[in-house]
Amino acid sequence: MSNPKYEALLRTVELGSLTKAAAALGYTQSGISHMLNALEKEWQLQLLVRDRSGIRLTSDGMQLLPSIRRVCNAERELEEEIRRLHGLQAGLIRIGMFTSVAVHWLPTLIKTFHAEYPNIEFKLLHGDYDQIENWIEEGLADCGFLRLPARPGLDTRYLKQDRLLVILPEDHPLADCNFFPVEKLAEEPFILLDEGTTNEITDLFELHRIQPKVRFSAKDDYAIISMVESGLGISILPELLLHRTPYRVIRKELSVPAYRRLGIAMKTGKLPSPALSRFLEHLQEGLERLQI
Repeated sequence: MSNPKYEALLRTVELGSLTKAAAALGYTQSGISHMLNALEKEWQLQLLVRDRSGIRLTSDGMQLLPSIRRVCNAERELEEEIRRLHGLQAGLIRIGMFTSVAVHWLPTLIKTFHAEYPNIEFKLLHGDYDQIENWIEEGLADCGFLRLPARPGLDTRYLKQDRLLVILPEDHPLADCNFFPVEKLAEEPFILLDEGTTNEITDLFELHRIQPKVRFSAKDDYAIISMVESGLGISILPELLLHRTPYRVIRKELSVPAYRRLGIAMKTGKLPSPALSRFLEHLQEGLERLQI
């Protein structure tokens, strides 16, 4: 039994698809399928059910999954200790991220970091706040960008404050106002960014006791901006996400300014690798230069 089989099982369960797991791990779909079949044969247990609805764990698979995850995490920790002895000549940093950070922060930060440490590898995991917190807790990510405060069990470092802005179609009646009245949010058809169970936008509605008229919801930030541009409603998005957007929409600060606090999180009690420690230092320095 080899650990690549364990990784294949974990990613298949995480992504719910042999095709997606194969792409994430650099195998063919048949290669992933062969590893999973071999693992079931060696253990003489059925771990997965495959049907038209997708792939899911059997009861035996669910019972074994936490132990398999611990084995994979232990091997990564061993590899990090070996890399620690070699300094920063090698290493892997796994980062959980959401769209605005992925688009506007990480490309420049990784490029400048690679100029100094070309042999450090990055694995980027894209998700919402809840997913990123889960990945950190489960050891699938070494760190992750989050809005603060994060859930208990995570150590966080504050990075920046990001304004929340209302976006309107160009022909909207309030396009020329200085500030968008908070109370008007209850009157307009709204397009909601779906970012997990709670987020800064739902918190804003709760704070002001607003029941929005949600016409659509979507996980894709840029799909929401396009829908606003087409006149299907208004929305609220973080300013960082709206940086350099090509869409023709009007941005307005709320009459009662609102923000999200962005930070980076790690699992409490876990010692960062040398590569991650240096990247965290680089992150703080780099954000000051970015001015975003």
